[in-house]
Amino acid sequence: MADAPPSVLRAALRGRCPRCGQGRLFVGVLSIRERCEICGLDFQRLDIGDGTAVPVLLMLGTVIVVLAFWVEFRFSPPLWVHAVLWPVVSVPIAIVMMRPIKAGFAALQYRLRASEMEL
Repeated sequence: MADAPPSVLRAALRGRCPRCGQGRLFVGVLSIRERCEICGLDFQRLDIGDGTAVPVLLMLGTVIVVLAFWVEFRFSPPLWVHAVLWPVVSVPIAIVMMRPIKAGFAALQYRLRASEMEL
């Protein structure tokens, strides 16, 4: 186990434990493990909730709406093209954005509440 916890940015981008920086934070796509397999930190004490969805929705939603308007005014496709195109584009990008943001929230919460979480 490392002496100092990894930086919030490093833990977020790598999806690693906010205490040791080695153990994987996620099991599956967006589910957080019960505990770190390296240092044993209880991830269930982290209360991330839906806080990660808000920045993803605001940022990605803005970009998708702007792009949808651009496509509409530039190419004037039929509505079915929009109905097929935007979910195919936005869902994978949302998942890719959600992982580091969720890991960042976990790392920030650990940093701000480390004394409570070490119990």
